Amino acid sequence: MKYLALVYYDETLMERKSQQEWDALNQECIACVEHLSAGGHFISGSPLLPTSSATTVRVRDNRVTVTDGPFAETKEQLAGFYMLEAKDLNEAIALASKIPPARYGSVEVRPARELLASGNEAGGNAIELAGEAQ
Repeated sequence: MKYLALVYYDETLMERKSQQEWDALNQECIACVEHLSAGGHFISGSPLLPTSSATTVRVRDNRVTVTDGPFAETKEQLAGFYMLEAKDLNEAIALASKIPPARYGSVEVRPARELLASGNEAGGNAIELAGEAQ
């Protein structure tokens, strides 16, 4: 099953890191991806540029509005993501706990769902977690 691991941290804390500290963290992230890939768990992922580069798009009543910045003001900002393959939520949590920026913020783990041409549960709430107790 696919799980999305969303990496969050406080950008202001990360901006205070020295170049050496930042490089070391990025090297840890590269090693983490290599380890996840070797185990067959890494599908895709990417770090994101800071929220100052974000644009939010909304469509209401067929009108598109575009706003600079992220959708919501929060203490921690979305910094990147890892798409993981795991047998169940417990394995996904164990994998996410190895993502280095988890030490500075949090990693939200969420099951991915298939988007069907028809027959999707309203609101996307149909959760069929293979082998997991609900």
